[in-house]
Amino acid sequence: MIVGVIADIHGNRVALDAVLDDMPPVDALVCAGDVVGYNPWPGACVDALRERGVPTVMGNHDRAVATGTSFSFNSMAGAGVAYAREQLNDEQLAWLAGLPDERTEFDGRVKIVHGHPEDPDRYTYPDMFAADMLGDEDVLVLGHTHVQHHESYDGGIVLNPGGVGQPRDGDPRAAYATLDLDGMSVDEHRVEYDIECVERAVSEAGLPEQIGSRLRKGR
Repeated sequence: MIVGVIADIHGNRVALDAVLDDMPPVDALVCAGDVVGYNPWPGACVDALRERGVPTVMGNHDRAVATGTSFSFNSMAGAGVAYAREQLNDEQLAWLAGLPDERTEFDGRVKIVHGHPEDPDRYTYPDMFAADMLGDEDVLVLGHTHVQHHESYDGGIVLNPGGVGQPRDGDPRAAYATLDLDGMSVDEHRVEYDIECVERAVSEAGLPEQIGSRLRKGR
């Protein structure tokens, strides 16, 4: 079974479309949260996952938009949250609000969280990956850092597919991964997308210019 794995779309419809177009044939798709925030297409990104029935967990930006709970956001992040709250309709907000902090799929083989199994808001960078993060599952999927990486252990795999809509590992290309549950292997993928289009849309939406300009640096 081949599973497409995405995370941290952050309202970047252009990057999400590029990822879905580039992705090889998969049997299922999962998302490790932060569908909205920052970029100017929160509704389109929510609908893309809703329409496909993608198992998704709640990221900190998703929670802030849906429930109004606070997080330590900088001005760019705060602007993206406020924009998404204004743009999403009641059904889209309800979908976000109904997302769980964690979920287990594929007969318990894959656990999906946003930040860390013990804390959905904890940034877990590659050098923090460890075998003891795994529970009964074969694969732990997480996001939040926007840094693409995976590690294989005797007990399974810890995987961050990287950021679809705002990579932060120095590579501006949109990131995702494919997971082979039969062979217990991961392929990391990157795909170019039209960053200029996103920059224009950010400006037209009245969002902070840096939301778009930072995409060129993958930071």
